[in-house]
Amino acid sequence: MRLAATILTACLLGLAAEGVQAQDTKKQPSKAEAAQAGFDRYFEDKTMRFDFYHCGDAAREEYFFDEVREEPYWAGSKVSLVDDTGYGVQLLKVFDKESGRLIYSRSYCTLFNEWQTTAEAQNVRKAMPESVVFPYPKGPVRIELHARSREGVMEKKFEQEIDPSSYFVRKFTPRYDTFEVAYTGNPATRVDIVLVPEGYTDAEKSKFEQACRIFAEELLSYSPFRENAARFNIRAVWAPSMESGVTIPGEHVWRNTATKAQYYTFDSERYQMIEDFQGLRDIAAHVPYDYIYVLSNTQKYGGGGIYNFYGISAAHHPNRTGKVYVHEFGHVMMGLGDEYSGGVSYNDMYPAGVEPWEENLTTLTDFERKAWHAMLDPATPVPTPVDEAQPQRLGVYEGGGYVDKGVYRPWPNCLMNNLHTIDVFCPVCKAALERYIDFICR
Repeated sequence: MRLAATILTACLLGLAAEGVQAQDTKKQPSKAEAAQAGFDRYFEDKTMRFDFYHCGDAAREEYFFDEVREEPYWAGSKVSLVDDTGYGVQLLKVFDKESGRLIYSRSYCTLFNEWQTTAEAQNVRKAMPESVVFPYPKGPVRIELHARSREGVMEKKFEQEIDPSSYFVRKFTPRYDTFEVAYTGNPATRVDIVLVPEGYTDAEKSKFEQACRIFAEELLSYSPFRENAARFNIRAVWAPSMESGVTIPGEHVWRNTATKAQYYTFDSERYQMIEDFQGLRDIAAHVPYDYIYVLSNTQKYGGGGIYNFYGISAAHHPNRTGKVYVHEFGHVMMGLGDEYSGGVSYNDMYPAGVEPWEENLTTLTDFERKAWHAMLDPATPVPTPVDEAQPQRLGVYEGGGYVDKGVYRPWPNCLMNNLHTIDVFCPVCKAALERYIDFICR
């Protein structure tokens, strides 16, 4: 009897312990659940857009308020709300006004900051329309804009309080039709890409639709996007242009187009970009999106991509369309650096003594902190001499970031360097992309 009683007591104690454990589990939600609860507490399921003008020259930058807008969709993660990556040249921070708590942040880069590194910026002051987006707050917030100094430190440059209930918040007015290119599920747990047409007239809608299908097929055929295809949504907005084709100032060709893109950006013939980022956002807002990619109605090689800003390239180049999409999206999604050496109009983008924030570039100033360093074979010399017998050897090869000396890349050739004979990312770029896909899709 005493044995039976002991067993019964043990069973009851075990059940009680399980009950306490179950209660503790309920009291301690997972990080994802806690983050979702944070989203629901502070945000609505739509977007707030803060428009401003980014102004200055090579030595100075300022921000001037334009307006606040409401957009109908929020495609971003409801879990990965605070950006701790350390990427980018700019950083948006959103604080709940009442508690002072940081409730959202995102790093990004801009065309203006690239312009600051050009010779023109030494003698000209310029303004570019820009905007940042974040989940629509339920209560008043304070936003801050930070910029990375020449020493690599993020410094606060601007702040403003916003009341989301103000009648001065401009409402969204839809103007264009949209269609799905590849849909796999909930935008909150997907990488959402919106495709925008440049230089397609009303009569060329089917041509744009075909270009969208090719974009999806090509992008998702390259690793690591191929393995993660089920985590991507791709949609398109049909915004026709008044004239067919693109603007090419160096050839005295000017077109009236939807996004006002042009070649010869910063006097580089192949650099096709868009200064009116606010106008581009107006088109993209018709669907949920994380990333904007513009398909340009031309065969002329060229385009560009800027981290958490937008990408653009020729949609009808006869040979390299797919590789260009993948290369530029490496910039747009992950901020991977160009591994080219020389040949463009940038000056001093990577100053000596400052470690680049890009995962695939180093000046060897603080190389040890990068994931790339841990991936190297301990026997690999740093810097690494090019060995024709081992072209895919992971190392630290001089030449990258548009300069021949002082900046280093992980492979002799990678999709961030060579679009002619290479069709894969190096291990450093691939691993960085995989990590960021996970971050967006949480």
